[in-house]
Amino acid sequence: MEFYQADPTLENYWRGVILFGKNVASYKFALAHALYEIDKTSNDIITLDELAVPFSRHLCEHLKHAPKQITSSRSLFLDTCAQFNNGEISHSQLIETTVRRGFANVIDAFHNVNGGEIEKRFFIDERKTHNGIRLTDNFFHLGERLQYQNLAFETTARWNLVEQAWAMGVSRNLVGVEFDEDNQLLFSRVNARRVDITSCRDSLNGYQKGRCFYCFKPVSLIPGDPALADVDHFIPWAARDEVANINGVWNLVLACKCCNRGVEGKSARLPGSRLLERLNARNEYFIQSKLPLHETIIQQTGKQPSTRKNFLENNWNAAKVRLFHTWEPKAEGEATF
Repeated sequence: MEFYQADPTLENYWRGVILFGKNVASYKFALAHALYEIDKTSNDIITLDELAVPFSRHLCEHLKHAPKQITSSRSLFLDTCAQFNNGEISHSQLIETTVRRGFANVIDAFHNVNGGEIEKRFFIDERKTHNGIRLTDNFFHLGERLQYQNLAFETTARWNLVEQAWAMGVSRNLVGVEFDEDNQLLFSRVNARRVDITSCRDSLNGYQKGRCFYCFKPVSLIPGDPALADVDHFIPWAARDEVANINGVWNLVLACKCCNRGVEGKSARLPGSRLLERLNARNEYFIQSKLPLHETIIQQTGKQPSTRKNFLENNWNAAKVRLFHTWEPKAEGEATF
């Protein structure tokens, strides 16, 4: 897959799983969060009993606000999680059922992306020999990477987006994801009622591989971090009268503070045509990621790749008439998309 082949780092293989894996249940996201949390200092073998505690906790928490966590009509395991939330069973009963039923498919399917297994495995299935999984060196090295601290934020954001698409039923109603600049949130509308989904910053970061869209400097998702990314309008807000839906996800990127508002930064200038090609490539990652960003980009920019490219070019040209001046960043890292 071009996403991680173009920049084959461990964090981008992991992002391939989270952002582009097939979405038939949310177990993959819960397993990822469990692996972030589990004590990995004493042993590379993680038993199902150890995994079951954080794995079930994350699923139970999400069930409280999003009852649909699977595309099939019913799951006996999720029924058990709901029973725990309702106080009908004990925590020990929840864990026992999680060990018995919760990992039936997710461990086998975790590394599968676009019909095949990714080249880097983060754990090996050893349920038959050790009743658990064995973490690989890839996972331990992943934990040492600068981008590791962003992955939990990205996983939560992706989980929130997927469950909102399930809740609305994308087969019947294309999900329109919108941006609230004041609160930095992505939201959708259900029967004219606004439903907040997740952080815009956390949602976009993985598709940009944790880097500033313009200069490729690493950015952070941690509140208060000096490198915390800004959410920026690629075509500046100043061109809002010339460009419809300028707040659309198609026009939102993450930028470092220097590029967004520094002395030599973009400010209200229009990024050059080379950067427009980069925006098109980033938006095509949304298409590959499937629901709901796939549906949103189609809704906002067109069904075919050529139509989407023309949409961007037409809006860029309209903005250039208004803004006149273009801007190019100074590279701070290797281009990875």
